[in-house]
Amino acid sequence: MVSKILKLRKHRVLIDVDTQYDFFVSQGVRCIRNHRRVLKNLRRVLAWSRANKIKTVSTLQTYHDDGEHSYCIEGTDGHRKLSYSIRHSHVLFESDKSTDLPRDILREYDQIVLSKRSENPFEEPRAERILSELRADEFIVIGANGEGAVVATVLGLLQRGKKVTVVTDAVGYQNRDDYELALRKMATKGANMIDAKNVAGMSKLANANICSCKRCKGKSSKDKSKTDAA
Repeated sequence: MVSKILKLRKHRVLIDVDTQYDFFVSQGVRCIRNHRRVLKNLRRVLAWSRANKIKTVSTLQTYHDDGEHSYCIEGTDGHRKLSYSIRHSHVLFESDKSTDLPRDILREYDQIVLSKRSENPFEEPRAERILSELRADEFIVIGANGEGAVVATVLGLLQRGKKVTVVTDAVGYQNRDDYELALRKMATKGANMIDAKNVAGMSKLANANICSCKRCKGKSSKDKSKTDAA
Protein backbone atom coordinates (compact mmCIF):
# COMPACT_ATOMS: atom_id res chain seq x y z
CA MET A 1 0.00 0.00 0.00
CA VAL A 2 1.37 3.42 -0.96
CA SER A 3 1.75 5.68 2.06
CA LYS A 4 0.11 9.08 1.89
CA ILE A 5 1.84 12.45 2.06
CA LEU A 6 1.05 14.46 5.16
CA LYS A 7 -1.99 16.68 4.82
CA LEU A 8 -1.31 20.13 6.28
CA ARG A 9 -4.48 21.79 7.49
CA LYS A 10 -4.56 25.60 7.46
CA HIS A 11 -0.86 25.77 6.73
CA ARG A 12 1.48 27.14 4.12
CA VAL A 13 4.25 25.26 2.36
CA LEU A 14 7.34 27.01 1.02
CA ILE A 15 8.52 25.80 -2.39
CA ASP A 16 12.21 26.63 -2.74
CA VAL A 17 13.18 26.25 -6.41
CA ASP A 18 16.85 25.56 -7.24
CA THR A 19 18.54 27.95 -4.78
CA GLN A 20 21.99 26.80 -5.83
CA TYR A 21 25.34 28.55 -6.08
CA ASP A 22 25.53 28.30 -9.88
CA PHE A 23 22.39 30.45 -10.11
CA PHE A 24 22.76 32.88 -7.22
CA VAL A 25 26.40 33.98 -6.85
CA SER A 26 28.47 35.97 -9.36
CA GLN A 27 30.98 33.13 -9.77
CA GLY A 28 28.18 30.73 -10.71
CA VAL A 29 28.01 29.35 -14.23
CA ARG A 30 24.47 30.69 -14.77
CA CYS A 31 24.18 33.54 -12.29
CA ILE A 32 20.86 35.38 -12.39
CA ARG A 33 20.92 39.05 -13.39
CA ASN A 34 19.15 40.34 -10.27
CA HIS A 35 21.10 38.26 -7.73
CA ARG A 36 21.92 41.04 -5.24
CA ARG A 37 18.31 41.99 -4.59
CA VAL A 38 17.01 38.43 -4.77
CA LEU A 39 19.60 37.06 -2.32
CA LYS A 40 18.46 39.51 0.37
CA ASN A 41 14.81 38.68 -0.14
CA LEU A 42 15.48 34.94 -0.23
CA ARG A 43 17.25 35.15 3.08
CA ARG A 44 14.35 37.05 4.62
CA VAL A 45 11.70 34.64 3.36
CA LEU A 46 13.71 31.61 4.42
CA ALA A 47 14.27 33.10 7.89
CA TRP A 48 10.53 33.76 8.14
CA SER A 49 9.75 30.18 7.19
CA ARG A 50 12.07 28.84 9.91
CA ALA A 51 10.69 31.19 12.56
CA ASN A 52 7.10 30.22 11.71
CA LYS A 53 7.79 26.49 11.33
CA ILE A 54 6.75 26.53 7.67
CA LYS A 55 7.48 23.21 6.01
CA THR A 56 9.70 23.46 2.91
CA VAL A 57 9.97 21.46 -0.29
CA SER A 58 13.16 22.29 -2.20
CA THR A 59 14.26 21.27 -5.67
CA LEU A 60 17.85 20.82 -6.79
CA GLN A 61 18.96 20.64 -10.41
CA THR A 62 21.53 17.83 -10.63
CA TYR A 63 23.51 16.82 -13.70
CA HIS A 64 26.45 14.56 -14.43
CA ASP A 65 29.65 15.86 -15.98
CA ASP A 66 28.81 14.39 -19.37
CA GLY A 67 29.32 17.44 -21.56
CA GLU A 68 25.60 18.12 -21.99
CA HIS A 69 25.32 20.59 -19.09
CA SER A 70 27.84 23.12 -17.80
CA TYR A 71 26.05 24.01 -14.57
CA CYS A 72 24.77 22.30 -11.40
CA ILE A 73 27.18 19.42 -11.95
CA GLU A 74 26.98 16.93 -9.10
CA GLY A 75 29.99 17.23 -6.80
CA THR A 76 30.85 20.83 -7.75
CA ASP A 77 30.46 23.94 -5.58
CA GLY A 78 27.94 25.34 -8.06
CA HIS A 79 25.62 22.39 -7.47
CA ARG A 80 25.33 23.08 -3.72
CA LYS A 81 22.36 24.85 -2.18
CA LEU A 82 22.87 28.23 -0.55
CA SER A 83 23.86 27.61 3.05
CA TYR A 84 20.86 29.38 4.59
CA SER A 85 18.44 27.49 2.34
CA ILE A 86 19.11 24.22 4.19
CA ARG A 87 17.06 23.47 7.30
CA HIS A 88 18.65 21.53 10.15
CA SER A 89 15.96 18.84 9.88
CA HIS A 90 15.95 17.86 6.21
CA VAL A 91 16.03 14.81 3.98
CA LEU A 92 17.48 14.54 0.47
CA PHE A 93 16.09 12.30 -2.26
CA GLU A 94 18.19 11.57 -5.32
CA SER A 95 16.73 11.47 -8.82
CA ASP A 96 16.22 7.73 -9.24
CA LYS A 97 12.80 7.46 -10.94
CA SER A 98 11.26 6.04 -7.74
CA THR A 99 8.06 7.22 -6.07
CA ASP A 100 8.77 5.61 -2.69
CA LEU A 101 8.52 7.85 0.37
CA PRO A 102 8.48 7.35 4.14
CA ARG A 103 5.05 7.67 5.72
CA ASP A 104 4.17 11.16 7.03
CA ILE A 105 7.55 12.46 5.93
CA LEU A 106 6.84 16.08 6.85
CA ARG A 107 6.12 15.06 10.43
CA GLU A 108 9.69 13.78 10.61
CA TYR A 109 11.44 16.56 8.71
CA ASP A 110 11.07 20.31 8.20
CA GLN A 111 12.42 20.18 4.65
CA ILE A 112 12.40 17.78 1.72
CA VAL A 113 15.12 18.31 -0.89
CA LEU A 114 14.41 16.71 -4.27
CA SER A 115 17.10 16.24 -6.91
CA LYS A 116 15.88 16.50 -10.49
CA ARG A 117 17.43 16.09 -13.94
CA SER A 118 15.50 18.93 -15.60
CA GLU A 119 13.99 22.31 -14.79
CA ASN A 120 10.48 20.88 -14.45
CA PRO A 121 10.04 18.97 -11.15
CA PHE A 122 6.92 17.26 -12.48
CA GLU A 123 9.12 15.23 -14.83
CA GLU A 124 10.57 13.48 -11.75
CA PRO A 125 8.30 10.72 -10.40
CA ARG A 126 9.03 11.33 -6.71
CA ALA A 127 8.84 15.12 -6.97
CA GLU A 128 5.64 14.85 -8.99
CA ARG A 129 4.10 12.65 -6.32
CA ILE A 130 5.04 14.91 -3.44
CA LEU A 131 3.93 18.14 -5.10
CA SER A 132 0.70 16.56 -6.34
CA GLU A 133 -0.33 14.82 -3.11
CA LEU A 134 0.78 17.42 -0.58
CA ARG A 135 -2.25 19.39 0.57
CA ALA A 136 -2.02 22.83 2.15
CA ASP A 137 -3.84 26.13 2.04
CA GLU A 138 -1.10 27.92 0.13
CA PHE A 139 2.14 27.14 -1.68
CA ILE A 140 4.64 30.02 -1.57
CA VAL A 141 7.25 29.92 -4.35
CA ILE A 142 10.74 31.45 -4.44
CA GLY A 143 13.92 30.63 -6.36
CA ALA A 144 15.21 30.59 -9.97
CA ASN A 145 15.00 30.84 -12.86
CA GLY A 146 11.74 32.70 -13.10
CA GLU A 147 11.42 32.07 -16.82
CA GLY A 148 12.36 28.39 -16.46
CA ALA A 149 12.11 26.17 -13.38
CA VAL A 150 9.93 28.58 -11.39
CA VAL A 151 7.23 29.00 -14.03
CA ALA A 152 7.25 25.24 -14.69
CA THR A 153 6.79 24.57 -10.97
CA VAL A 154 4.05 27.16 -10.52
CA LEU A 155 2.05 26.09 -13.57
CA GLY A 156 2.32 22.45 -12.52
CA LEU A 157 0.99 23.26 -9.06
CA LEU A 158 -1.86 25.33 -10.49
CA GLN A 159 -2.82 22.52 -12.87
CA ARG A 160 -3.18 20.29 -9.80
CA GLY A 161 -5.58 22.69 -8.12
CA LYS A 162 -3.14 24.26 -5.64
CA LYS A 163 -3.31 27.83 -4.41
CA VAL A 164 0.03 29.38 -5.37
CA THR A 165 1.70 32.62 -4.36
CA VAL A 166 4.89 33.81 -6.08
CA VAL A 167 7.22 36.11 -4.14
CA THR A 168 8.26 38.06 -7.22
CA ASP A 169 11.28 39.85 -5.71
CA ALA A 170 12.61 36.55 -4.35
CA VAL A 171 12.70 35.04 -7.84
CA GLY A 172 15.78 35.34 -10.03
CA TYR A 173 15.87 35.65 -13.79
CA GLN A 174 18.42 35.67 -16.60
CA ASN A 175 16.24 37.29 -19.24
CA ARG A 176 14.00 40.07 -17.97
CA ASP A 177 11.60 40.04 -20.91
CA ASP A 178 11.11 36.27 -20.64
CA TYR A 179 10.60 36.60 -16.88
CA GLU A 180 7.94 39.28 -17.29
CA LEU A 181 6.17 37.05 -19.80
CA ALA A 182 6.35 34.18 -17.30
CA LEU A 183 4.89 36.43 -14.58
CA ARG A 184 1.94 37.29 -16.80
CA LYS A 185 1.41 33.64 -17.66
CA MET A 186 1.45 32.60 -13.98
CA ALA A 187 -0.92 35.41 -13.00
CA THR A 188 -3.30 34.56 -15.85
CA LYS A 189 -3.43 30.95 -14.68
CA GLY A 190 -4.33 32.06 -11.14
CA ALA A 191 -1.13 32.59 -9.16
CA ASN A 192 -0.98 35.44 -6.64
CA MET A 193 1.95 37.88 -6.95
CA ILE A 194 3.40 39.52 -3.84
CA ASP A 195 6.63 41.09 -2.56
CA ALA A 196 8.86 39.64 0.15
CA LYS A 197 7.81 42.37 2.61
CA ASN A 198 4.22 41.11 2.40
CA VAL A 199 5.39 37.67 3.54
CA ALA A 200 8.35 38.31 5.82
CA GLY A 201 7.91 41.97 6.76
CA MET A 202 10.47 44.75 6.41
CA SER A 203 14.15 44.24 7.15
CA LYS A 204 17.31 46.33 7.53
CA LEU A 205 19.34 43.51 6.02
CA ALA A 206 21.80 45.15 3.60
CA ASN A 207 23.11 42.05 1.88
CA ALA A 208 22.91 38.28 2.16
CA ASN A 209 26.63 37.66 2.86
CA ILE A 210 26.75 34.83 0.33
CA CYS A 211 28.09 36.37 -2.87
CA SER A 212 31.54 37.99 -2.74
CA CYS A 213 31.21 40.24 -5.80
CA LYS A 214 31.68 44.01 -5.39
CA ARG A 215 28.05 44.68 -6.19
CA CYS A 216 26.86 42.48 -3.33
CA LYS A 217 29.50 43.63 -0.86
CA GLY A 218 29.02 47.35 -1.50
CA LYS A 219 29.78 49.17 1.73
CA SER A 220 31.07 45.97 3.24
CA SER A 221 31.98 47.00 6.77
CA LYS A 222 28.86 49.10 7.25
CA ASP A 223 26.65 46.42 5.72
CA LYS A 224 28.20 43.74 7.95
CA SER A 225 27.38 45.65 11.11
CA LYS A 226 23.81 46.14 9.94
CA THR A 227 23.51 42.46 9.09
CA ASP A 228 24.86 41.42 12.47
CA ALA A 229 22.39 43.75 14.19
CA ALA A 230 19.50 42.27 12.15
